[in-house]
Amino acid sequence: MKTNFKDVKIGVFRTFSLLLFLLLTFQGSIAQKDTEANDSLSKFDKFNKKAEALFKIIPVPIITYSTEAGNTIGLAKFNAFDLVKADTISDPSKVSGLVSFSTKGRINVALANDLIFKENKYVIRSALVYRKIPEYLFGIGNDVSIDDVEEVTTDRFSFKLNALMAMGNEKGKEKDLYAGFAIDIADYSNVETDSTSFLIEDQVSGLDGGTNIGLGISGAYDTRDNRYNAYKGTFISTSFVLYTKTFGSSYGFNKFELDARKYYNPWLKHVIAIQATTTSLGGDIPFYSLALLGGDTKMRGYYEGALRDKILVDTQVEYRLPVWNIFGLVSWIGTGRVAKDYRDLALDGFWLSYGAGLRIKVDSQENINLRIDFGYGPGGISGLYFNFAEAF
Repeated sequence: MKTNFKDVKIGVFRTFSLLLFLLLTFQGSIAQKDTEANDSLSKFDKFNKKAEALFKIIPVPIITYSTEAGNTIGLAKFNAFDLVKADTISDPSKVSGLVSFSTKGRINVALANDLIFKENKYVIRSALVYRKIPEYLFGIGNDVSIDDVEEVTTDRFSFKLNALMAMGNEKGKEKDLYAGFAIDIADYSNVETDSTSFLIEDQVSGLDGGTNIGLGISGAYDTRDNRYNAYKGTFISTSFVLYTKTFGSSYGFNKFELDARKYYNPWLKHVIAIQATTTSLGGDIPFYSLALLGGDTKMRGYYEGALRDKILVDTQVEYRLPVWNIFGLVSWIGTGRVAKDYRDLALDGFWLSYGAGLRIKVDSQENINLRIDFGYGPGGISGLYFNFAEAF
């Protein structure tokens, strides 16, 4: 099914405009009540403090329209908090959620958390998602055209868990090396696509839906000074997950992932952030479980999964610039591609991602930002993203 991306972009832009209007109106109404301040800076600081307090309680409304989805309404929430008040050493935990429904039957429900406790010894990350929203595919493989985009709709339920424990218990030493296990469960049903889709013509795995049940090992090395907005430090995470019919999976395959990040603080509060990731899969892989290029954190501008295959590599560099008070700007450039095998990663096949974004601090205590990013790529590729915390 061919897709009118102009309508999708208009819908996203209207969402952004409304959210920004609500945010400014909300803060403005608080500012009007603050008559005791003597100058503009103190007024701003006072109403922003009140706005931050309310942000921790009130979810952000989402209202948008596009031809494909119709009217969409929903709520988004993000909170950082201390899981155990008496534990003054552990980094803040976080919980985030999103619920949205459209008049044309699109549903998106997501709940995610990072639970950190026992003086950073234990880290449990999980995400529970139900989605009935179309995916947009250029094709499988790297040699595809953006003019051949197709729409595929599935009902998707997924649960991911990554439980880590710090290695070593020497008192007074930082806990930065972790090992643990990963669980990945997903169910795909009601796969719908055009009768002329390449998915049908090529009889790819996954057309009838199915269940993925995977169990594996994971590890991490983390010296960041802030998990949600790092100024300096290193973060490396890796996992290997096996999906087999023994576990109840419809398909037998394996997945390896590696994510490496480095943060530099050259002066004041300026930050240079670098990330490189790779994903490798082997076995009988359904098309919806292939390595996906794009999204709101990597290769921004591309729909997540627009390009997909057994191998993915990507990298990006981002500059984070404080502007004034709670406001900041970022810019980035990145590149990535997919392939059937690492030996096929020719340099002339890499796709380009670049863009800029606005940051508005919504939690001064934990240094967490509202993130609004405009991502682009050659040939008219573009995307607008609204989220909390940094992309990486």
